[in-house]
Amino acid sequence: MQKDTKNKGLTSSERRRFLKLSAGCGITAAMVALSKNALGSDEIASQAARKETERKAAAEHHMILGTAYAPGVSRSYPIMQLDFKENIQNASLGKIYVQLAHSGKVGASGALARKVQKATVQAGQCSISNFAPFVPEVDLINIPYWCSENQTFVNLVTSDTWKNEIHPKIEARGFKPLWYPCIDPRTLAMGKGVKEKITTPDQMRGIKFRIPNSKMLQRTYHMLHANPILVEWVNAAVAIRTGHVDALDPALGALYVFGFKNLLSQITFADIVQDAQIYFCNLEWFNRLPQPLRASIDFASEMTMRQNHAKVPAARAHAEMQMTAAGIKLHRLSPDEKAQWRQKIGAQLAVWDDVKKQLAGSLAQFDKFKEAADTTVNYYVPER
Repeated sequence: MQKDTKNKGLTSSERRRFLKLSAGCGITAAMVALSKNALGSDEIASQAARKETERKAAAEHHMILGTAYAPGVSRSYPIMQLDFKENIQNASLGKIYVQLAHSGKVGASGALARKVQKATVQAGQCSISNFAPFVPEVDLINIPYWCSENQTFVNLVTSDTWKNEIHPKIEARGFKPLWYPCIDPRTLAMGKGVKEKITTPDQMRGIKFRIPNSKMLQRTYHMLHANPILVEWVNAAVAIRTGHVDALDPALGALYVFGFKNLLSQITFADIVQDAQIYFCNLEWFNRLPQPLRASIDFASEMTMRQNHAKVPAARAHAEMQMTAAGIKLHRLSPDEKAQWRQKIGAQLAVWDDVKKQLAGSLAQFDKFKEAADTTVNYYVPER
C-alpha cells in the first residue's frame, strides 16, 4: 500500500536523472535533488548529488531515519521528513548525516518502531496508535474528545506535564521522543459501499471499521456499535477495496497521499481523536552522541515541529482540493451533531475511568493532562 510516488509528475528526462542519481549516489541524494527542483539539467542534478555525497562523507555520525511516507507528501500531509533531515544536518554543523529511508524501506508502523528499539535503525516515525503497543501510556491521546483538536493536542505534547510524566515511560522502553507532528484529527472515511451520509453516532452501528493497534480506538468503535477490525496500515487499502472493511479513520491528508481517493465515497470530519504522530530515536544511540550533538537534534526537532505547525492549513487545503476533485463528499458536523458524538463516547464518561487510572496513574493525574491540553503557552497551530 505504501506506494512510492517519488517519480510522480516528473518529465521523462527528469525521471531518468532521478533513477541515475539513485543508482550512482543513493536514493537520499536523488531525493534532495528532487526537493530542490534540481532535476532539470544533468549539471544541476549532479551538483546537488555531489553536495549530498560530500555531506555524507564529511559527517562524523550517520543516522538512518525511517518513515512510511514518500518524498514530497508534506504538500498534503505535513510529516516534514526532508525538513527534519536538513535541520538535523544543519543544526549539527554537518557532523550528523541523515539517510532518509522513506516509503517503508526499513519498515513502517510497529515494525519500524521495533527496529528503532533494537537499534538496527537509529530513528523513525509512526502514529501514536502504532506506538502504543510499545508504550501503552501514550494511548491516552486516543481517548475521544479531550485532546482531539490540533491546538489541544499540541498543548498536551509540548507541556511539562506530558514531558515529565510520559517521556520517562517512553525512555524506559528504549526510545528517545523527538517531536510530535500535528496533522489534523482522524476522520470517518467510508468505502464505496457506504451510501448513507454519516453524521450521527447511531449510524455507525454494524460498520466494519478498520482500526490501528490502539486499544482506545478499539473501545471507541465498540461503544459506537461498529465492528472494529485490526488491519495493519500496509493492508488497509486492500481491505477497503475488497470490502473486508467498510471504513477507516486516518486524517484527510493520509487518505490522499496513500491513494484512497478512488476507494472512498465520503469523509466525515467527526474529530474524535487526533491523527497523532511521533518521531523518536533509539535512546542508547542518542546518549552515546556528544552532548552538543544531542542538543543539535533537540534543536532540529523544535525547528521542524514549528515548521509543521505552520504547514498544517496549506497541507489540509491541498488534500481537500484533491479529494473533492476525485468526487468524494466531505461532511463537517454542526455543533449540535458533534455534541451527539461527545455525549456518546467522550472522555467525560465514567466508562473511561478505568483506562485513565491505568494509563495516567489516577483520575487526578488525568485531570492534570486535561489542564495541560487546555492551556496554550508557546505554540499555535490553526484549526479548520
